[in-house]
Amino acid sequence: MTLTTDVAVHPHHRHGWWWKTLLAGFLLWAVTIVVTVVTLNTNLVPTIILLGSFLVPFTVVLFVIERVTGTVSTMQLVTAFFVGGILGVLGASLLEADLRQGAFIYVLVGFVEEFVKGVLLLFVGWRVRPKTAGQGALLGATIGAGFAAFESAGYAFNAAITERGIDLVSLLQTEVVRAVLSPVGHVLWTAILGAVLFGAARGGAKLRWSWWIPTAYVVVSVLHGLWDSNSTLSTLLAFVFTGTPLSAAQTGTLPPGLASLATTLYVVGLLVVTLIGVVVLVAVLVHHHRRDGSPEAVAWSRSSAPAWSVSNAGAEDRDWRSTPPRLPGQ
Repeated sequence: MTLTTDVAVHPHHRHGWWWKTLLAGFLLWAVTIVVTVVTLNTNLVPTIILLGSFLVPFTVVLFVIERVTGTVSTMQLVTAFFVGGILGVLGASLLEADLRQGAFIYVLVGFVEEFVKGVLLLFVGWRVRPKTAGQGALLGATIGAGFAAFESAGYAFNAAITERGIDLVSLLQTEVVRAVLSPVGHVLWTAILGAVLFGAARGGAKLRWSWWIPTAYVVVSVLHGLWDSNSTLSTLLAFVFTGTPLSAAQTGTLPPGLASLATTLYVVGLLVVTLIGVVVLVAVLVHHHRRDGSPEAVAWSRSSAPAWSVSNAGAEDRDWRSTPPRLPGQ
């Protein structure tokens, strides 16, 4: 079969919009902060919250849009981001409402939130063709980004509202920390789950059962729980390493170096959990790469995808950036 080449390259594959949006959004966020401080206009606070909470997660979506293939459309990804994010935080809030504070609260929260995102991933990706580990990772990252955006907006709002009024410094600190960490938080965990879930389909049209799926769910839930509990764990380890009795936390007589040690351990803990997550994701993608990139999966993708996708697949094989497609009559 001869592939037609008279269709323009799909916008999915025009790379670079994600980092351009990131830079432009950051400048707009910074300008909004300056204007808010100068004018003391509290009406701008919601703008700061929305820009700061959604900038990095939405950049992740643009990154995905530029790389996704098959039958996934831009509208599906945007819908997965917004609808999936809203339903995700709502579902997690309902399921977490009856959880009691305890030693394992963060682990339970990890299992609840990853379960909700996993259900949304199944719903959104049910009709995606073909189902490969790469496609699943990208779709999972999109849903995780939506969840992170709406969750960050809530944390930023809570940080801003105090008894003394709006605390802009606390708001900005919360947004900066969560923006920096969002790609290696919800985005990473759901990307791992999506890669394993879609990888089990072996490039086909239907999802298949594999014991790796519940295993991946447990792994990402535990990593999520460790991530959330890292602050508590790092503080406890600081007490242990300095030989300070835990009772000192109630009296407030803490050694000068304990706070700095706890902060150091907190950063190290985040790096360790992130490294484990990245290694797991890379291992899953490498494991499925040869199977997902088989000629059978590529042929199925071209024969089953829409016309623009088939034409674009041919354009990608030719490296469209260096060799433009031939137009009719050339």
